[in-house]
Amino acid sequence: MAIKRFHAKLLQDISSMYSTSTDYNVIIQVGTNQNIKEFRAHSNILRARSKYFKAALSNEWSTEDNNSILFKKPNINPNVFKLILKYIYSGEMQLSKQSGADVLELLAASDELLFSELFPFIQDHIIRFKSDWIEHNLILVLNRISKTVNDYKNLRDRCIKFVLADPLSFVISKDFPLLDKDILYELFEREDFLIEETIIWDCLIKWGIEQTPGLGSDNSDRFKWNNENYEGLKETLNHFIPLIRFSEISSADFFDKVRPYKAVIPTNIYEEAMEFHMKGTLSEITTIFLPARVGIIPIESRIIKPKLAYIISNWIDKKNAKAVRNKNNLRYRFNLLYRSSRDGLDINTIHSKCSEQNTYLILIKQQSPVQNKTSQNIDLNAVSQEEPLQNLTKIYGEYSTHTAKVGQCINTTENFIFSFENDNDIKNMKISRMNHIPENKINVGTVFHLDCSRIHVKTWGYCNNNIISADTNFVPAEFEVFRVY
Repeated sequence: MAIKRFHAKLLQDISSMYSTSTDYNVIIQVGTNQNIKEFRAHSNILRARSKYFKAALSNEWSTEDNNSILFKKPNINPNVFKLILKYIYSGEMQLSKQSGADVLELLAASDELLFSELFPFIQDHIIRFKSDWIEHNLILVLNRISKTVNDYKNLRDRCIKFVLADPLSFVISKDFPLLDKDILYELFEREDFLIEETIIWDCLIKWGIEQTPGLGSDNSDRFKWNNENYEGLKETLNHFIPLIRFSEISSADFFDKVRPYKAVIPTNIYEEAMEFHMKGTLSEITTIFLPARVGIIPIESRIIKPKLAYIISNWIDKKNAKAVRNKNNLRYRFNLLYRSSRDGLDINTIHSKCSEQNTYLILIKQQSPVQNKTSQNIDLNAVSQEEPLQNLTKIYGEYSTHTAKVGQCINTTENFIFSFENDNDIKNMKISRMNHIPENKINVGTVFHLDCSRIHVKTWGYCNNNIISADTNFVPAEFEVFRVY
């Protein structure tokens, strides 16, 4: 016998119970203070639709009142619970007319009430359609999602992206002192949290004052504090002080802004910071100073890591390697045109892939001394493109503007050569800018010239600056060319 299913009619009849039925046996009270509302429902439907309510409506979780089960959920606001109850009866969820705040609360409520099928849908909706609201309510969103142990990764990543794009606006916002401590720790720990260290210190102090019992807005004047107040602030900031890059704070700001709070800084950290600012160096490192914060610029390279691309972009702008950037001037993009391990170590291939008149970045990784002794003709095509090259040392590079093709250049002081000790080096890098090209050397070619699978070095127009000697030649372990946008 054929089976005819009337699911639509069944769903319609059950849905009608949401608004027309009078035989309810559950009263759910939600909200707090002046925003409390009662909802009527049927225990059998609640138990069938929700594992949470199956447990919650047991004798241990609820009470009886006039033959009805009374259940209270003060942490869910009425508008949000109305959406949830309608979903329970009808299987429908309409979010287009809901505010960003209500969608955020609905996301948390669906998580708490174990509606796992709703969670990805609501999270996707708030990211796609409430992006502007998220950007203007970052503290609220971050604090809300930090209080759970469940997977808010996509929403969290979107919030962090907004913060990193404009960290100054984030830390000077009026709600910053209310930020959850775990989120604050994560941000201060990041190398790409691009903001002046002095501002980070100022904001940490303001945050700590707000978070410390006995301080706050009613007692924020340090000149009126007693020893107990300083001890309380020290305890609040205990985990955060090691995240401050005191070496990146100017000596004047250290004296004016850090020194007054000496009592809240561990003695070993303060003494080391004082030594640095008095001497300009450290005689013996007792506390690990975190590296300076640097930007992260995506680059598809097997030679350098993204944070070195940030340093190169600063050099392009003729700035200090560690100059602080914001969302408006992280503006360079590096498009991979040629890679020797992928395309073969051949000058004709380079010219065919990089023949247009553009601005180029050349990166070269030199073979380690061991490789130079054991292999004069390394087969770069045999190297796996999935795994990074191992046992390699020095990295050299060249930035060349307005080239007809790789191998030719014009007289311009925009060009420069540079070196890194390794793919993670932000301390021992060197740069040498072009001063001039001799009159009889209008087209001198790039400094790092590939010939017969070997790199020959020319330094016409450059102050050598001990980067690499002009008579050097070697077989590269890897050779990359990028177009710079």
